[in-house]
Amino acid sequence: MRITEIWASSRKPTVSFELFPARSEKAAGSLDKAIDELAALKPDFAAVTFGAGGSTREGSRQLVDRLKHEKGLEVIAYLAGYGLAPDDIVAVLDGYKGIGVENILIVRGDPPREEGFQPHPDSLAHATGLLAFILRRYDFCAGVAGYPEGHIEAESKEKDLEYLKRKIDAGAEYIIANYFYDNQFFCDFTERARAAGISAPILPGVMPIYSVKMMEMLAGLCGAAITDEVRQGISALPDGDTEALQAFGIDFAARQCAELLDAGAPGLHFYTMDRSASVVGIVNRLRSERRL
Repeated sequence: MRITEIWASSRKPTVSFELFPARSEKAAGSLDKAIDELAALKPDFAAVTFGAGGSTREGSRQLVDRLKHEKGLEVIAYLAGYGLAPDDIVAVLDGYKGIGVENILIVRGDPPREEGFQPHPDSLAHATGLLAFILRRYDFCAGVAGYPEGHIEAESKEKDLEYLKRKIDAGAEYIIANYFYDNQFFCDFTERARAAGISAPILPGVMPIYSVKMMEMLAGLCGAAITDEVRQGISALPDGDTEALQAFGIDFAARQCAELLDAGAPGLHFYTMDRSASVVGIVNRLRSERRL
């Protein structure tokens, strides 16, 4: 089923999770556990990332296949096109089509960190061109990423929104937003998008606080502001108390999600980092409050 059809037919806000392919045997064990526990929540759909430069190409396809056919989940397959040859893009998408994928999320992607990587000379440098290339050949329900605080490389929020509008005009049907710790960023972003003529569903991304180190690292990579409320809440916790940090993260994210739902968000998209405990705690709390 197309993701837009799920939103159109759902009486409640949707719940969805992002997962990424495991890169080691230990990570595979953690991923297996996360899949089982997250699938037990009966999400409306899941999403699978695609490594820079196609580095997880086969692993991404296998994980999509597993979620669809072993767990019975609808899946959004991400495609990060940076550096890929057009023939490689076609091969990846033919593979997804062959296992029944109907939904994709198209992003430029980051340059691979591997030394010596060279983008293919015919690669598509921007998501807008990638969208046009794909939708001329396939009938996927295609989505794109949105950045409530502006993309970290954007010269301004206004310019970033202009690029987003181009993606919608090129055929994107939905937007999945990067995470944020202050809901006002998302509300302002949605308001500006609507004023710019973007009517596509905008799904907020939620990143639970898994560890202080991870929080700082991810915020630095994507430009998400860590608010005073978050920093002060963490500083009040006992040093090194991982259980207290997890409980704080669940409480903070559950309140954040409740506010987003009250503001009319069509659903909640959790960036799980292939972990399950915090997301299970958040979703169960929201369901106990009859918000989901």
